[in-house]
Amino acid sequence: MRTDDAALIEESWRRPEAFAALYDRYFGDVYRYVAGRVGAQVADDLAAETFVVAYGKRATFDPGRGAVRAWLFGIATNLVAQHRRSETRRLEALRRTPAEDGTDDGHEDRVAARLLAAGARGRLAAELRRLPDHDRDVLLLVALADLNYEEVAQALDIPSGTVGSRLNRVRRKLRAALGGADPAIGGTDD
Repeated sequence: MRTDDAALIEESWRRPEAFAALYDRYFGDVYRYVAGRVGAQVADDLAAETFVVAYGKRATFDPGRGAVRAWLFGIATNLVAQHRRSETRRLEALRRTPAEDGTDDGHEDRVAARLLAAGARGRLAAELRRLPDHDRDVLLLVALADLNYEEVAQALDIPSGTVGSRLNRVRRKLRAALGGADPAIGGTDD
């Protein structure tokens, strides 16, 4: 039987090695989220630092406020915010990167979709860079970390209704900036 996350935090006060179970459970998720925000080169350090910070702040964890997973993503989001200039430089470089040639496996639909997505990549990166930090955080916690609205609300310490309204607003902005194109599926909103 899997031990409850909050119980592991409590147990870590008596047996510090108990915290390692949380690392084992959530490092991959945190790493993928951080890598999507700042790139793989920095993600190892920031994901690991997330757990170092969590271990040091485990006394502040309140199970009444939500799950350990969302708490960890809140810490990761704060660490990413400290590296915001690096993220901005990365998005600017992505914007300037030329599109790929689209020669994937020869399947016409996949090639067409990849070309459309590659063509929109620079515009998408520029638009992501222009978003206010609080809007970008909501979008990327949903898109990269696969958090639900409640988890995002806990991670950012905002009401879940605010998560929904920010996400809706950001999606509309990005869709409009891309001319109605959805680079994930290669279509438009007609």
